[in-house]
Amino acid sequence: MASKVEICNRALQKLGAERITSLTEDSVNARACNVAFEPTKLAELRLHPWNFAIKRAQLAASATPPAFGRPNSFPLPADFVRLLPPYPEMNTNDLDWQIEGKSIYTFDDAPLNVRYIYDVTDPNEMDVLFRESLAAKLAVELCEELTQSSSKQDSLATAYELSIRNAKRNNGIENVGQEPPEDPFITVRF
Repeated sequence: MASKVEICNRALQKLGAERITSLTEDSVNARACNVAFEPTKLAELRLHPWNFAIKRAQLAASATPPAFGRPNSFPLPADFVRLLPPYPEMNTNDLDWQIEGKSIYTFDDAPLNVRYIYDVTDPNEMDVLFRESLAAKLAVELCEELTQSSSKQDSLATAYELSIRNAKRNNGIENVGQEPPEDPFITVRF
């Protein structure tokens, strides 16, 4: 069973630092992991359309319309991290959606079908390669504070880049191939 502590301990292992038993224990390593874990996880989730973190939802329109501009407003889900095209095969962005604050403004009517990356709170739902990449990124983030070694941080950053590249590649292999967008040179004739 994967856990936040396990991911943090992988990061601490990469640093050569003492492991923790809980994110709330009274130690320098636990406090550093506790502060860094959530922001680092959210940043990593936002960077790529991870298959394990995709959700679909039908959003209801907001009761109060926008003051001006697009006539409809849809509040984003509470666990929203990043918006994706509503259909995976869409490889062009021809939607009129505008995200402002915690809402989507659009000319589209309710319900609004959305696909999005959500805040995955259970590490067991994360892909194993993502967990390893997250641990590598945490090691980079914690390195200066826990080891005061910039050379170690540089080598960890290189290891993180390799790890995230592998995770993204494997994530992409699991997707159906997409047709490239039609060239405007051809579509302009119609």
